[in-house]
Amino acid sequence: MSVDLATVKRVAHLARIAVTDEEAARMEGELNTILGFVEQLSEVDVDGVEPMTSVTPMAMKKRVDVVTDGSKAEDIVANAPDSTDNFFVVPKVVE
Repeated sequence: MSVDLATVKRVAHLARIAVTDEEAARMEGELNTILGFVEQLSEVDVDGVEPMTSVTPMAMKKRVDVVTDGSKAEDIVANAPDSTDNFFVVPKVVE
């Protein structure tokens, strides 16, 4: 895949970037170089290669996925001026 001058100008227009003809010509070469490198990467055989989370092998730290109430309800309402059954009690406001 290669990029021509019209494509560079269209992409610049869509990106709301003002480019001169000289800049567009330079960008055409740069974009074609980048696309050539991407095409080169697609030639690499990656069958059997597992995705990595880091450059060094390590096991991901995982916690048990269990739904709990946090076991801290009493601690949370401990400093409340008034609470009932681990809920904050606030005065009624009627306007």
